[in-house]
Amino acid sequence: MQNSKNTRDRPQKIDILLFDQFSNHCLANLVEPMRAANALAQIEHYQWRFLSMNGGTVVSSSGMQIAPDGALEVGRGGHLCVMPSYGFRNYLGQDIARKIKAAANRYDVVAGLDTGSWLLARAGLLDTRQATIHWDELTAFAETFPNVEARRERYIIDGDRITCSGAMAAFDLTLHLIEQTHGALLALEVAQLFMTQDSARTHRSLAGQKGHLTDAAISIMQANLEEPLLIGTIAKRLFCSQKTLEMRIKSDLNLPPKTVYKILRLTLARKLLLETTQSVSEVAGRCGYDNASAMTRAFKAQFSTTPRALRSR
Repeated sequence: MQNSKNTRDRPQKIDILLFDQFSNHCLANLVEPMRAANALAQIEHYQWRFLSMNGGTVVSSSGMQIAPDGALEVGRGGHLCVMPSYGFRNYLGQDIARKIKAAANRYDVVAGLDTGSWLLARAGLLDTRQATIHWDELTAFAETFPNVEARRERYIIDGDRITCSGAMAAFDLTLHLIEQTHGALLALEVAQLFMTQDSARTHRSLAGQKGHLTDAAISIMQANLEEPLLIGTIAKRLFCSQKTLEMRIKSDLNLPPKTVYKILRLTLARKLLLETTQSVSEVAGRCGYDNASAMTRAFKAQFSTTPRALRSR
């Protein structure tokens, strides 16, 4: 994904191509983080549509029906996410492969989610690329498409092709894309909203010890929002030096730990202001601030509005 100012300022368009037997779980893990990013930023960063091959209703593996916004042939621009999930073997004919290949020319990026990688490979869109797929299908995928460099990864971004291994990985992928375009701060807020630390890690740290240390530190921070700890105290609890912890959090989230801690506290403040009748002073105490004035200054700097103005809206 591009990181230019224009890309950040205009909504990113996502077309999701669904087939019968698609996974509700995978779809939710793709769409819900984008919805949350829009809500948290109070800016429409993402717009998405649901498509099917012919524009007709599609039915998920659990029986949920979706009436798409249109057929694949009307889609263009932004990202195309192909999501067949459980029924992918029913869609391996030449006609579908030809239509997906033609559609790829109209999009900036094409992604295969869950078993969607198989349809992309069948259309010749992954030749000479690194790619992954749901791990149950990885061996057969590698044998069927020798021109694709199949890898056992949660997700892979190879230029303008993205492949993702399953429903849980779709959340990780979407969070990574949010961070890549709109920054670690928003990605961290989205991760916190869904009560996850594992997904707060960036793509580069998914398999590394750095991510585990960052996760552990964030977990301690979240457990101590009302009475914030010193970063040195958190480091001692994790049996590492303060310098090591600061370097690893900065590497993983591109933010110093004090800023991460502040974001967690202010995000809780915003949630309490919107969802409870607690006074601003009470919210300040719940979030580790000595008084309402101190929290208001930090809140305005972070969210460009005051607690009272946010609540009045």
